[in-house]
Amino acid sequence: MKTVAIIDYGMGNLHSVSKAVEHVASDARVVVTSDAAQVREADHVILPGVGAIRDCMAEIRRLGVDELVREVSADRPLLGICVGMQALMSRSEENGGVDCIDLFPAEVRYFGDNLTEKSDRGEERLKVPHMGWNEVYQTVDHPVWHNIPDGERFYFVHSYYVEAECRGAGEAGRNPDLAGRTHYGVDLAAAVARGNIFAAQFHPEKSHNAGLQLLKNFVAWNGA
Repeated sequence: MKTVAIIDYGMGNLHSVSKAVEHVASDARVVVTSDAAQVREADHVILPGVGAIRDCMAEIRRLGVDELVREVSADRPLLGICVGMQALMSRSEENGGVDCIDLFPAEVRYFGDNLTEKSDRGEERLKVPHMGWNEVYQTVDHPVWHNIPDGERFYFVHSYYVEAECRGAGEAGRNPDLAGRTHYGVDLAAAVARGNIFAAQFHPEKSHNAGLQLLKNFVAWNGA
């Protein structure tokens, strides 16, 4: 029986994530744990996250989750969710600038206080945080996208985002790890992937059938 470990560092939507994984993977054992030994024994690992990145990174470092994530993602699948995805980046602009785990060479940017979008009525002001359903366009053929239509809608809640077009990264500035993109005033990374890691800015556990399919695909995925 597979074991899926959801890392508990005090800053994640643990109950919803665990219930969603249990729903799609009834043949797997799902554990919510802060015990590094249990995480190391798991076949799949999930790093959730909600709240301010400064607080998340403080707990991640205090508990040694940063080094644990580096270790386990070297040889098994790891899924980052929301702030859990942002924590995998190199740095975030939030809270005056916070260094993150640095498994992806991208920065997390603030949408800004004057985010706008062009429409038939001219420039419209967009609310920040971004809360709601957005279409996600897949930019790579990845097993975690299996049976999920391109352009499917997922649920987002965030004020900060990972760039789809990173400054100085790759050809024409494209984020080399981009796995899915969406648009909310700016183009942003809805998902990134590298090696055994897949990470999503949206909440699969709140994204109805598409989100459940993504979690099912993650548990079925054996990694890079």
